[in-house]
Amino acid sequence: MRSQPREACYKRFMLRCSLLFLALFPWPAFADPPIIEAVQITGGASGVRVDVTLSHPDTGWEHYADGWRIEDAQGNVLGTRELAHPHVTEQPFTRSLSGVVIPSNIKNVFIRAKCQIDGWNKTTTSVALP
Repeated sequence: MRSQPREACYKRFMLRCSLLFLALFPWPAFADPPIIEAVQITGGASGVRVDVTLSHPDTGWEHYADGWRIEDAQGNVLGTRELAHPHVTEQPFTRSLSGVVIPSNIKNVFIRAKCQIDGWNKTTTSVALP
C-alpha cells in the first residue's frame, strides 16, 4: 500500500477543520424583514398619532422586530418607536407613537421597520397624510 503525500493529508485535515468550524459557529438567524401591515395617522393639536401594525417571525429575545420610524421623502427621521420586547404570540401587532410633529409642507411620510438582527428595512411604506 502506498502512503499519501503529506500535502494531501494536510489539505484533507484543513477541509475537515473548516467544515467543523462552519457547523459549530453560531451564525445569525436571518429571517424575513418586519412587514408593515397597516398604518393609520390621525391629527391632533400637539402633533399626529401614528399607529403601525407589524408582522415579523419573532423567535424570542434573541430575534424580534424592535422598532419602526417615520421619515420624510429625503430620509430625515421625524419620529421613532422602539419596541422593547418580542411579540412571538402576538402577530401581527400594533403600536403607536403620539405627538409626532410633521412640517405642514409634507404630504406623504414613509414608515420603515427594524429587526434587531437584520437592522432597518431597505424598503419603506408610503403613507399620505390626512
